Amino acid sequence: MSKFSKAEKSWVLYDWANSAYTLTLTSTILPLYFKSVAEQSGVSAANSTAYWGYANSFYTLILAILAPILGTIADYKGFKKRFFTIFFSIGVVFTLFLSFIPPYMWMLLLVFYIFTAIGFSGANIFYDSFLVDVTTEERMDKVSTAGFAWGYIGSTIPFIVCMAIVILSQNKIIPLSMAGASKTSFVLTAIWWGVFTIPIIKNVNQVYGIDVEPNPVSKSFKRLGKTFKNIKDHKALFMFLLAYFFYIDGVDTIIKMATSYGSDLGVSSTNLLIILLVTQFVAFPFALIYGKLAEKIGTKKMLYVGIIIYTFICIYAYFMKTTLDFWILAMLVGTSQGGIQALSRSYFGRLVPKENSNEFFGFYNIFGKFAAIMGPFLVGIVAMTTGKTNYGVFSIIILFIIGGIILTFVPDSKIDKPLSMQEGIESVKP
Repeated sequence: MSKFSKAEKSWVLYDWANSAYTLTLTSTILPLYFKSVAEQSGVSAANSTAYWGYANSFYTLILAILAPILGTIADYKGFKKRFFTIFFSIGVVFTLFLSFIPPYMWMLLLVFYIFTAIGFSGANIFYDSFLVDVTTEERMDKVSTAGFAWGYIGSTIPFIVCMAIVILSQNKIIPLSMAGASKTSFVLTAIWWGVFTIPIIKNVNQVYGIDVEPNPVSKSFKRLGKTFKNIKDHKALFMFLLAYFFYIDGVDTIIKMATSYGSDLGVSSTNLLIILLVTQFVAFPFALIYGKLAEKIGTKKMLYVGIIIYTFICIYAYFMKTTLDFWILAMLVGTSQGGIQALSRSYFGRLVPKENSNEFFGFYNIFGKFAAIMGPFLVGIVAMTTGKTNYGVFSIIILFIIGGIILTFVPDSKIDKPLSMQEGIESVKP
């Protein structure tokens, strides 16, 4: 990262920092630990899964309500870092607190998890919007893809350490119970997240914003209401968000359903874990490649490349039968998952008015959160109706087709810079 400025490096490092939470806590160790302690307390397996789902839905709802409101307030100069620090601190502190909860207090464990998730997702709203402050429009693709790329590596290092502790404890090689090993993992994750966040707090500052005025909260609500009232003035932005809603739903669904689909194919748990790790390492260079290619042929074209590759993934998944097929599928996902997410962030970052970036990134995060609902539901309905999982995975293709079609109506230019507001409106008129 020698060619990046101090502010850019510090911003990228936060992806390295918080990705440990995503992989270690939300995807692997915490959900397994929660199910274990809940079921030991007499909760059925089905109910423990249901409670975990309720917790995720609850924090998503809270973020959906808070994101545009807090984002609008944070557009005042000096507020963005303040809110980022508050939410980051909530996430790290409650991640650390998870290690102090006795195993029998499984409901409190779930409550603390909700706070960690609110802290993590809330901080990301302001982190994403800092992209407009740390770099120029021409460098947004490069910086955004670097964030995702280094995030993949940053997530695997603590994950490997934590999994090693869990496995060694299970095999009685180290004197720790399963609960002790899990709690140690929570502590290590909190430390990793906290230490590597220090650079962004020290070196990144809000450059763009609105001058602070009396009654900032009430004025923020009025600005938010004005945005909805004059939505036609931001038609280009919301057309992109609509396209993003569909295609990112497809991306998230494949990422979330891949493990279940692999199990249905007979892929062992050990193989699934190895494939997950290898996918992270594959995603690292390909996220950077997406950024390089976006500089040469344009961001929007590379978004189409990602959509086409994911469409092919859906088709390939339909015909999968072996573990080797699943390996190929996972590697294909690794080639594009970071690129399409990173370029979506940077493309949106160039479209938003810089002074109101937090408000619009609040909407961006809402669309990303709610996009995680439709795809899994579609897979479930189709799979239950047909009795075949591969039919369900194949059905996701419709999300990429719709997203790709809507994306054609979003304004574009030779270097993917936003058009003027009037040009943007005209470009999406029927």
